[in-house]
Amino acid sequence: MIDDNSLPCQITEQPHVIIPMPDGCRLSARIWMPVDASDDPVPAILEHLPYRKRDGTVHRDELGHPWMAAHRYACIRVDMRGSGESEGLLDDEYTEQELQDACDVIAWARAQPWCDGSVGMMGISWGGFNSLQVAALRPPGLNAIITVCSTVDRFADDIHYKGGCLLNENVGWAGNMLSYASPPPDPLLVGEGWRKLWLERLEQQPFLASTWLRHQTRDHYWQHGSVCENYSAINAAVLTVGGWHDGYRNTISHLVENLSSPVKGIVGPWIHKYPHYAEPQPAIGFLQESLRWWNHWLKEKDNDIENEPDYRVWLMDSVAPERWLPERPGRWIAENSLPSANISSKKLHLSSRANSENGLLSEQQAAVLQVEIATPQDLGCNTGEYFPFTFGPELPDRQNTDDDKSICFDSAILDSAIDIVGAPELSIKASSDQTTGLLVARLCDLRPDGSSALITMGLLNLTHRQSSENPQLLTPGEQFTATLVLDQIAYRLPAGHQLRIALSTSYWPFIWPSPKATVISLHSASVNLPVRKNHTTQAVEFEPPVSAPGWQAEQLRPTSSERMVTTDESGVVTTTIENDFGENRDLAHGLVSGSLAKEQWSIHPNDPLSAEAIIYWQQTGGREAWHWKTEAKVRMHSDEQSFYLQATLNVFENDELIFDRQYDDIIARKFV
Repeated sequence: MIDDNSLPCQITEQPHVIIPMPDGCRLSARIWMPVDASDDPVPAILEHLPYRKRDGTVHRDELGHPWMAAHRYACIRVDMRGSGESEGLLDDEYTEQELQDACDVIAWARAQPWCDGSVGMMGISWGGFNSLQVAALRPPGLNAIITVCSTVDRFADDIHYKGGCLLNENVGWAGNMLSYASPPPDPLLVGEGWRKLWLERLEQQPFLASTWLRHQTRDHYWQHGSVCENYSAINAAVLTVGGWHDGYRNTISHLVENLSSPVKGIVGPWIHKYPHYAEPQPAIGFLQESLRWWNHWLKEKDNDIENEPDYRVWLMDSVAPERWLPERPGRWIAENSLPSANISSKKLHLSSRANSENGLLSEQQAAVLQVEIATPQDLGCNTGEYFPFTFGPELPDRQNTDDDKSICFDSAILDSAIDIVGAPELSIKASSDQTTGLLVARLCDLRPDGSSALITMGLLNLTHRQSSENPQLLTPGEQFTATLVLDQIAYRLPAGHQLRIALSTSYWPFIWPSPKATVISLHSASVNLPVRKNHTTQAVEFEPPVSAPGWQAEQLRPTSSERMVTTDESGVVTTTIENDFGENRDLAHGLVSGSLAKEQWSIHPNDPLSAEAIIYWQQTGGREAWHWKTEAKVRMHSDEQSFYLQATLNVFENDELIFDRQYDDIIARKFV
């Protein structure tokens, strides 16, 4: 990435601008804008987040917002209510209050002398979510958004209940937020009331896993903020961006296919990061792409961006799987619209094969398929993280070990390459020996070097086979049909390789197990592959990444990341993940910030009720003679009837414990 020192205009930065809300709550914003904006007003771009602008997102803020401001925009980075230097309580994700606050910030910005009345909204992850959600509310002046690594479906395609299955990221993220919301505001900005604000925030802070576990079906709680409920509510222009190594890879195609407002989508090989500094490479000139988007929709400049293809994606080449890949070979492809006439469905049937442990995947339909799927509970250790973001060992590893524990169906060796672009779908007719059960499907690339590489995967809670609003228990021994939609992907499977479908009834530590070990009897099954014609299309090019000079900080502790799997004498398998995000001192104002996390996911291969999650998060900070530390500890386990949650939050100032709180909860299982 190149520091852009030839920025077109001088800017000013204000670190703590108070924005009053109608109910009297005061939000804190950091704002960059041209020095002459009051004389020559500019459009405003809002990023509305709970991640602490002073010492949380400062690294990425410094790369992007000053650069955009220097191209004559006012960039407003707001600490949401109850976070950073803002007043109030942060009590959940994407609340009506959060979205209304964003609308009120937009109205405030439009009334300022430096704003010309046109507004955009942008963000990654949480900020990408609420950009879509606010756009659906249509506040006056919001003409365009850029949403990165986000979702249209809070229930089934977020960190909670993917395919109706309880993602372990649900409790993992709750531990993260318990920790991340616990640091104090900066006394240099807030003044004498900083401690009162801090302690009030700690006293009221919820443990969000309890809230999320009380909504185990797709009820009104999840429908709120899921823009897939009504795509037509969005009339702003939408640029949607994501990465094939991110958990939110499906959103881009959903928006491109379903929005009636102007929309463009870009998907690279990236993890959960902005594309101008994301890996695996290649990164792109995301700031330049953003500038073109804002210039057209906020300044009405004719720059031909409407004529870009609707869908530009990185078609990944096959590579030997590794826990980390600094680059991912491939090429950019484009589709002018979705659905595309260039992509057709290829049906392959799953069938048994004589004298082979694995079944067959072919175009010939089997007369009868009688296969039992009952996999050990520790299957899934090679999956990787739901949304990798540490530039560390978080990507899917070789799938061979998990394949050996699964029921697999293999194609013949390919005579020619095929390009899989879209979401494969597995259709099954099956029966179960239990009233509940899970089915996991992995699409894998069997490489000539002997490795099995994950292409894409999908999850289905079988009680949600017809509806996540109204799940239905299985009737043991009775046949049912179901369709399992795998995640979107763009992947070239070369000649000489084989395609594999691997099926399992468990996937740890990715999802929480069913209350009982389940045997699924598979009677017939087929997979529809979205295959793109291998032909030359229009060239897709992006400028190289640039940025502002970036955050000036002194490193006090380096970053590190480690992941290991161990088995104890009793047979319990534990996946341990340790991420130290380091500690740094801001050279401009002296504030220290650091964090680290440790997760342990344990299970016995023969016992789904042995599943246990233990999570630890630590935040540190301060300056000179003042320092603080917060520690969040979380544990979750279950029996057949209930989930059990425990959490503690301990807060230290100058090594003295000044606050501690215990959370305990028991929540009934409902179809999970």
